[in-house]
Amino acid sequence: MAPRTKVKYYDDPVLVGRRLRETREAAGLSQRELSFPGCTAAYISRIEKGERIPSLQLMREFSERLGVSESFLAHGTHEPVGKNASFVEARVAIRMGDFDDARKLADRLLEGARSNSERARASALYGEIAFHSETPAAAVEKLERAALLDEGLESSDPHFAETLGRAYARALEYETAAAVFMRNRDRAAAAGDALNEVRFSSLLANAYSDSANFTAAEQTLSRAINLSDEVPDPFTRAKMLWAQSRLHALQGDAETAARYAERALVILEVSDYGFQVGLANQLLAHIELNRGNAERALDLLDRAAPHVVGSGRVFELASLRIEQARALAQLGRSEEAGSVAMQAVGAAEDLGAVDSGRCYTLIASVYETLGDDDRAIELYELAVENLNTVPTRFTGEAYAKLAALLERRGDKDAAYEVLKRAMLVQQSVEQTA
Repeated sequence: MAPRTKVKYYDDPVLVGRRLRETREAAGLSQRELSFPGCTAAYISRIEKGERIPSLQLMREFSERLGVSESFLAHGTHEPVGKNASFVEARVAIRMGDFDDARKLADRLLEGARSNSERARASALYGEIAFHSETPAAAVEKLERAALLDEGLESSDPHFAETLGRAYARALEYETAAAVFMRNRDRAAAAGDALNEVRFSSLLANAYSDSANFTAAEQTLSRAINLSDEVPDPFTRAKMLWAQSRLHALQGDAETAARYAERALVILEVSDYGFQVGLANQLLAHIELNRGNAERALDLLDRAAPHVVGSGRVFELASLRIEQARALAQLGRSEEAGSVAMQAVGAAEDLGAVDSGRCYTLIASVYETLGDDDRAIELYELAVENLNTVPTRFTGEAYAKLAALLERRGDKDAAYEVLKRAMLVQQSVEQTA
């Protein structure tokens, strides 16, 4: 008689660990808070890294404590066990890039909603999905619609508040983004919530840095640094270091920026934050490219690629391809750079006007480096066409690069016309600032 094949109650140790981590974080719990007698925080850490598989009994205990179905933790399948379960599972699906599943769960939640508060939480999920898979404008619209249903949504759900602020920032509405982050930072400070105070301080500093208000960014981070010893969460500390890195990078201090990025990367790698490790590698690669270290940058991008590609996030994927093309161009690997640049163009087509315009500007500079001026001009023109929908400083930069290329080619009349258009855009930006 042939031996019976043992049927596993889980699909893959790494996937089980990832789902447990993402579910725990979506529920707002630390490893220590999820632990209980017989299951320490250290053991949970090993499960989340894929080094251990929880017993069936432990799996059931986790599912009960986290408010999700046992089958979700074990296999990633969704079986309704109440309203909260669908909500947590939807957030986990978003974090893991499973946007179709997240939409289905959001639909289920909205259909079963019995109050405006429940409708608001369900509606917010569509905004969070849009933030990662659609345009910033679409995300802002859906998130604002959710906030109208429940005026207390932002104060009761820090994750919603963060996504709302980040959506405004991605839409280049930096003042509005800063206002969201500031009031949530102040709310956390008043409640003695050091973790969320540092969290929103880092986000606020990023908004200030992006709008070139470096003094305000430095002051905000200085306040957060003094609180960091009170925050045990490694991801929050890494985000603060990340904000410091971005601040120095935007100020042109690549060496200091690299030091902060390296420190953030070490924390994330030790703590096994997959997607965030990818983003940190990508940020550090950008800094290394600006320092002329293309070989090092390409190695960092190779490490980032599996995390970014697997996330399903379109903007981050387009950014990855652009940085890869830039690195290959700097190394003189022209054919490969051109091929990757074409992939970047394809990824940028799925973005909103502003994001795609910014990407086209960067891709055009890659083709310019490769000596393909015709393709570069085509992409610069495509960039300004997209960026003109909502004129910003990025519009002026695209015009300036196009004009410089035209002048270098000897077409001074065309360059002059482009510069005139750039001046009009700049005046428009200054008047609306």
